[in-house]
Amino acid sequence: MTPDDLDDDIFKGGMSVFLKDAKTADGRSGILIDEDGIIAAIGFKSDRKPENEADIVVEASDMIAVPGFVNTHTHAAMSLLRGYADDMHLQEWLSEKIWPLEAHLVADDVYWGTKLACMEMIRSGTVAFNDMYFFMESAAKAVDETGMKAVLSHGFIDFGDAEKREKEIRATESLVSHIKSLNNPRIKAAVGPHAPYTVSKDALKWCAGFAEEEEILLHIHLSETEQEVKDCIEANKMRPSKLLDECGCLSERTVAAHCCWLNGEECELLGKRGVSVSHNPASNMKLAVNRAMPYKELRNSGANVTLGTDGCSSNNNLDILEEVKFAALLQKFYWNSDTILPAGEALEMITSSGAKALGFGSGKIEEGQYADIVLLDRKTPCMTPLYNPVSNIIYSAGANAVNTVICNGRILMADGYIPGEEETLRKASEIAGNLVSRSEK
Repeated sequence: MTPDDLDDDIFKGGMSVFLKDAKTADGRSGILIDEDGIIAAIGFKSDRKPENEADIVVEASDMIAVPGFVNTHTHAAMSLLRGYADDMHLQEWLSEKIWPLEAHLVADDVYWGTKLACMEMIRSGTVAFNDMYFFMESAAKAVDETGMKAVLSHGFIDFGDAEKREKEIRATESLVSHIKSLNNPRIKAAVGPHAPYTVSKDALKWCAGFAEEEEILLHIHLSETEQEVKDCIEANKMRPSKLLDECGCLSERTVAAHCCWLNGEECELLGKRGVSVSHNPASNMKLAVNRAMPYKELRNSGANVTLGTDGCSSNNNLDILEEVKFAALLQKFYWNSDTILPAGEALEMITSSGAKALGFGSGKIEEGQYADIVLLDRKTPCMTPLYNPVSNIIYSAGANAVNTVICNGRILMADGYIPGEEETLRKASEIAGNLVSRSEK
């Protein structure tokens, strides 16, 4: 397949694909994907010609094949708010800019905002993400159309108001029911209590019980700032992690974002409960939370440490390759350790650890697994020379090195081309302008 051969039919899925001469991390050459999107074989003897077996042949002799990347904390439709409110204090940014604008959101905004986010994530090799926002039925439609995988939750906020709590419960139940009715293995539902400081104890307990009953994930913000920890101690006589644990919110189904202000005891608790933690370095640095997530303590405790970009209003992009470099550098800088979070562990965060957190396979290129594969062009300047492919991926590669992206065996981007991208960019820009205009009336 060459750029001139690109026909939108190749993006529809349901066809076998051969990644000819694509090199895996362990040196095997060539990957065959069957019609069901499963990796059928990796590496071939000279007497077998898999290109004769596949519907689509991708010439990949200059490509490195790596597992598709996983972004474990996003607010995807906030792509519409990119650059809208920057360089502000966190609580002022939320209360004066973000929440007032979000009050004017409608379903169509979230559809196009999520579709824009999907395009951006695909361009940096992301195949799956964990999203919390509003009008999530529309987000599910966008995810389905782009071919990505996602775990979607309604952002549950009640501020201790009983009437609002019942409304949020109904919204959560409705979303979970809707997503299950889609019967789409690429799209899962989760419960999304926003944070201990925006969700009452009664609501947290309900969220925990509902997640257990439905056997779905629970996605929450945890200990992002020092102030929220202090406020929790003052109000509840305990730290946020302990509060969540007493409410039943910590388990192997939990994805907790940020976790900057955990102490050692909390790290042990999260590890004991099997929690997945989502590190969001760019957002945390930009909003000056003044502490890096305690990576080493969390990893040593047994917590599953992953990576997320957060939303575009606080990041301001969804480039997971940029984010993983920030993660490695921030950990080294803040904890004054030049060996903490080495490249191999960083790559695990955005592949196998992320896939484990969201329940989307092994996050590895293995026979029998769904084909979630990214082809990186080794001829780009940032990948040259290639002494250590893993080091290059973490410390030097950017979205410009991503050539082809495959999710569940379906090609989402080929040779840098994504079908429908031009329309999405045009429509999202129009939608964003209309949203701001409504909010300022």
